[in-house]
Amino acid sequence: MGRLVAVDFMSLDGVVQSVLSADEDREGGFDEGGWVPPYVDDVVGRFMSETTAGAGALLLGRKTYEIFASTWPYGDMDDPAIAAMNTMPKYVASRTLRELRWAGSVLLGADLATEVDRIKTEVEGEIVVPGSGDLLRTLIEHDLVDEYRILVLPLLLGGGKRLFAEGTVPRHLTLASARATPSGVLITTYRRATDDTDTS
Repeated sequence: MGRLVAVDFMSLDGVVQSVLSADEDREGGFDEGGWVPPYVDDVVGRFMSETTAGAGALLLGRKTYEIFASTWPYGDMDDPAIAAMNTMPKYVASRTLRELRWAGSVLLGADLATEVDRIKTEVEGEIVVPGSGDLLRTLIEHDLVDEYRILVLPLLLGGGKRLFAEGTVPRHLTLASARATPSGVLITTYRRATDDTDTS
């Protein structure tokens, strides 16, 4: 049985928008894009590589898929993480894409909750959701995420799309691990609590 693992960079004030480049996502007039690269030290890089290489599959939103598909098929296949991404199944949630050119990519149907339940029965190990903020908020809404690996960066952005939007259903999580990197990034792992007591 697969486990859904969300992996995201997040500012201290909860923003997850346009992490790698200025033009990644300017929705809402967001002009602070590209805020993650200055904080990617060796520890962060190794964590991301190990997470990717150890995954059984990827689950991607449209924007993240398009970014990955334009880059990683042409990467160094001697790199374990790049090789893994190119060989593992890649499930894509999109209402607009009709054709997926990256080998091993599968377009999901409209009923995302049903599709994810099916994927969990088909994939052994971790189904990693890297970034994909819009998709991830839908997964959170349907309580489909088993584990969060959130890399919290020591900066405030003041605005932008947030990982946990207003109206997120209250849920209990268990802190499994936390460690700081030389650049000040806090790498945290939270898992679904065994006793998800009503918080109301």
